[in-house]
Amino acid sequence: MPRVNRAIELLEQGQPIYYTGPAERSFEGGVKAAKTWADYIAYDVEHAPFDISRLHDFMRGLVEGGPTRSGHRTPAVIVTLPMNGSDVHSVDANAWMIKQVLAAGVHGLMLVHAESSDAVRAYVQHARYPFNRSGVGEGLEEGRRGGGGQGSAAAIWGVPVREYLDLADPWPLNPKGELLLGLKIENKRALAHAEASTEVPGIGFAEWGPGDMGMSLGFPDNHDEPYPAEMQAARAKVLAACKAANIAFLNSIRPDNVVEMIKEGVKIGAAGRGGEEAAEAGRKFTKRTLPW
Repeated sequence: MPRVNRAIELLEQGQPIYYTGPAERSFEGGVKAAKTWADYIAYDVEHAPFDISRLHDFMRGLVEGGPTRSGHRTPAVIVTLPMNGSDVHSVDANAWMIKQVLAAGVHGLMLVHAESSDAVRAYVQHARYPFNRSGVGEGLEEGRRGGGGQGSAAAIWGVPVREYLDLADPWPLNPKGELLLGLKIENKRALAHAEASTEVPGIGFAEWGPGDMGMSLGFPDNHDEPYPAEMQAARAKVLAACKAANIAFLNSIRPDNVVEMIKEGVKIGAAGRGGEEAAEAGRKFTKRTLPW
């Protein structure tokens, strides 16, 4: 039986993964997205409306349109939260967003502007139930996610509620966990703490966020390559931090550079224009066997 989270299953195999966004945020959009070529769907509510009803509808649509060719009930869905990881207080005050999003049955979260390891630690703790103990006392306090949303989430995952409670834990901290938690290290304050933040137990991947990183460094129009030297150095620092922490590094890819990116250490491909073609080339290069 495959994992619930296809993205984690592939990362465990050493395979890079590729994502896209939802074309339509509705039940019908979920039905269509169920057959996506991508390994996961990045569902952004950082800049789009924070509408939990639409997220629930989208997730139910994925179930209706599934399963995927790889045999998974749905593609994985990772939600980019609107809350900033500026400090512990910011995360604690907005932890209700984590509860609401996880109750929809998503498979992962992304924390933007992750500026301190203490904020990242709080983010992980709010995504965990207190009885899941991996890492507690070894860099983490016990989880703070409460009961109430597990029934709706378990229905999306297609598992009994009691099983969901055990599986809804961050990987790779918990080898059996099905939640993938990520960070955007996307400003100069976050960059100063990149190593400490990526080392927090429970984090599975990180990116350097070139758009916001460029703005923070004084380059508001440099979201895409070529990057000035300061931005190249920022990217290199986040990549090195991810490698040191043994977590996945996320970066944009194109058909003409995906192989180079994989060789450099990119494990998650942000697929924009030409993304499906880039993913196809990357999968052939790494001799992927899992269907998509």
